[in-house]
Order: sequence, then structure tokens, then C-alpha cells
Amino acid sequence: MNQPTGSNPTAGLNPSTATDSLKTNLGEAGSHLKSAASAAGVAVKGAAGAAGDELRLGRANVKSELADSALAGLAAAESGSAAAREQMDALMDKSRDLVDSAAELIRERPLASFGVAFAAGWVIAKLARSGDK
Repeated sequence: MNQPTGSNPTAGLNPSTATDSLKTNLGEAGSHLKSAASAAGVAVKGAAGAAGDELRLGRANVKSELADSALAGLAAAESGSAAAREQMDALMDKSRDLVDSAAELIRERPLASFGVAFAAGWVIAKLARSGDK
């Protein structure tokens, strides 16, 4: 029963020995799969824990940035209010200067000022009447 090398390797083995070998190998493969599944479970739990920690940290960072944003917005609103007051004061100063200039012009040339005022009134009255039609 000598068979050439390279033919069926289990041909010379006892059938019960091949079956036992198959069972042993399958058992070992099953044991490795079980260990791999356990390791994967541990890895997933670890990843979930790390993700939860990162989520909590991220949430805290978002809250902090939103609070800082709100404070900066309030500061900008206060600055805007002060800037609006400054602009209003500047506008009021310019309007006072304009009124003073107009008063000075009226004092210097009362007849011309009356004529301009009369003409402006007449134009405004014409425009108002044409808008009624």
C-alpha cells in the first residue's frame, strides 16, 4: 500500500483519526472565533465608551462656545448702542450747524430767503395737488 508522495494525504490514515483531527481543528477554529467575537465585543464597548467621552467633551465645548458667543453678542449690542448714540450726537451737531447757517443766511439776505421759501412752498403745493388727481 505504498502510494506515491503528493497523492491524498489522508489515504493512509485511519478514518477515525482523520475525523478526530477534523473535530479538533473545527473545535480550535470555533474557539478562535469565540475569542475573536469576545475581543470584538470588548473593542466595541471600548469604542462606545470613548465615543461617549468624546461626545460629552464635545457637548461641553459647544456649550462653552455658545456661552462665549452670547457674551460677545451682548458686548456688541452694547457697543452698537454707544456707536448709535455717537452717530446721533454727530448728526444733531451737523443739523444745528445747518440751522445756524440757514439763520445766518436769512439774516444776511432776508429778501432772497423769502423768495426761495415762497418758491419752495409753491413747488410743494403743486406736487401735492398733482398727487391728488
